[in-house]
Amino acid sequence: MSNSNVRFGSELRKRADKIKQSRTAKYLCPRTGKKVKRVSNAIWESTGGYVFAGGTYTLSTPSGDVLERMLKDYALKAAKR
Repeated sequence: MSNSNVRFGSELRKRADKIKQSRTAKYLCPRTGKKVKRVSNAIWESTGGYVFAGGTYTLSTPSGDVLERMLKDYALKAAKR
């Protein structure tokens, strides 16, 4: 049984465990490749000195990943012109 302090419902316990795992997971800085630590809600700090915004419990959000792909595609199309 999980120790997530959530009662009444296996689905809620599973969600809480998933959030706890993603919040405490090890992440790397996209700029320097060094370790990143969660400072507060959606604020992340790299050991290299960079501070940036990300997701609440993860370094990036699914919508942020989509935006990055769109920007890369746009840059490639602009470079071909």
